[in-house]
Amino acid sequence: MNKVDLSGKPFHFIGVGGIGMSALAYIVAKRQLPVSGSDLRASHITERLQSLGVQIFTSQTAANLNFFKYQTEVICQTSSVLLAGNIPETNSNNAAISARHSHQNEKANYLPQVVCSTAINPNNPEYQAALELGCPIFHRSDLLAALIADSYSIAVSGTHGKTTTSSMISYMLLRAGLDPTIIVGGEVDAWEGNARIGESEFLVAEADESDGSLVKHSPTIGIVTNIELDHPDHYESLEEVVQIFQTFARQCGTLIGCFDDEVVRHNLPVDISYSLNPETEADYIIKDISYYYQGCQAQVWERGKYLGDLQLQLLGKHNLSNALAAVAVGRKLGLEFPVIAKALASFSGTKRRFEHRGEANNITFIDDYAHHPSEIKATLDAARLKIQEDANKQRVIAVFQPHRYSRSQTFLQEFATSFGDADLVVATDIYSAGEKNQSGIEGQQVAEAIARNHSQVYYHPSLDSLSSFLHQQILQPGDLVVFLGAGNLNQIIPQTLILYTQPENTTQK
Repeated sequence: MNKVDLSGKPFHFIGVGGIGMSALAYIVAKRQLPVSGSDLRASHITERLQSLGVQIFTSQTAANLNFFKYQTEVICQTSSVLLAGNIPETNSNNAAISARHSHQNEKANYLPQVVCSTAINPNNPEYQAALELGCPIFHRSDLLAALIADSYSIAVSGTHGKTTTSSMISYMLLRAGLDPTIIVGGEVDAWEGNARIGESEFLVAEADESDGSLVKHSPTIGIVTNIELDHPDHYESLEEVVQIFQTFARQCGTLIGCFDDEVVRHNLPVDISYSLNPETEADYIIKDISYYYQGCQAQVWERGKYLGDLQLQLLGKHNLSNALAAVAVGRKLGLEFPVIAKALASFSGTKRRFEHRGEANNITFIDDYAHHPSEIKATLDAARLKIQEDANKQRVIAVFQPHRYSRSQTFLQEFATSFGDADLVVATDIYSAGEKNQSGIEGQQVAEAIARNHSQVYYHPSLDSLSSFLHQQILQPGDLVVFLGAGNLNQIIPQTLILYTQPENTTQK
């Protein structure tokens, strides 16, 4: 089997603009390796890569691989000249063999290592060209696994909370002066993106379970935040998901797990545990929690010893749990609690995780990546806590874009009961993420399921007119509106805000 070569061979990323792929491309580019990549549209993410010298193509065609193949062709021409003549008869066979071997070696050096994700179809023309050229082809998890194996690595896994937890740990190490390399699934202002190259041995990475590739990773420290069935397009049962995490757990040098999750507690060989519930007798627990408008505060205890108070800017029990995982990592690395607490207190969060996008007409706009029923419950619970402590806010409005047909169908009943903390729900059509609609489910069925448990539910399928619909018929002063989904729903937030900046639309309803 081919192994990822980090010694100087070039890389080409098919779908380089994705949040996971771009982070890996950034890291290898910062390691001064030749990098190219393709994506169907340019973005601020691809622009950031271009600023590092990455060659970006905005189409996915076989010709893109010629960027590195050109150097191979030059060598081929040189070899042809050598074989053609001007060499003694007695040495011709040896020269031909030597030239052929040289050409083969040079071709191996200059053909790029092609990296792709599960989202890339085998019929993709770039992928097919890579096969024909004989390029080494790797899944993105293969490259991540190589980077993890090459470092003192901290890999954060779990069905929910990976991005926030890995970002918290990264931020904590950064503020503690440990200079980590960072690869996360969201953008963070502190390092201006989803990746950072550090000079130390430490690497913090988000490890994904969605396609089973979690089993490739063998980190120094592994974290499991929780385990649920979230990707029915890949797994048929929770038992299959548990098996993936069990394999991962066996490969971790030290496993840190959340005992608030019964599946983790009963199925994984956890070395260091954490919990918001003291009755679990976890190694790290929380007591005396206080929630308020701009965050929360709690006491942190380590194996029966009071460490001190932890204060966060982030809302919700789920974020307090994520922070406690970061505390466990910090203490494992020998950090003093005041250093940990000071860093976490200044962490302002990750983009698309209860991200504040603006205020208009006394309406607060929040963008959140939540797309699983459990995530939606946690996010709306945080929204409810926020308005309870803010006298200027009265209603929580949930605008929900279901993500993937398979998830919508599998969790239809769970979605139906996930919006209890919203005063009003607006559901859109389903974002397919390139998936075929094998079950025939549509967004209207999701909205109808929610309506069986909620008195105010609207179905508005089109994103094109959703901004106007929200502005004219739904939103009013005092609302906290949360846009929920992993698709493209958040693209309408700026245009909705603009409607309130136009002079004729500023009058309160």
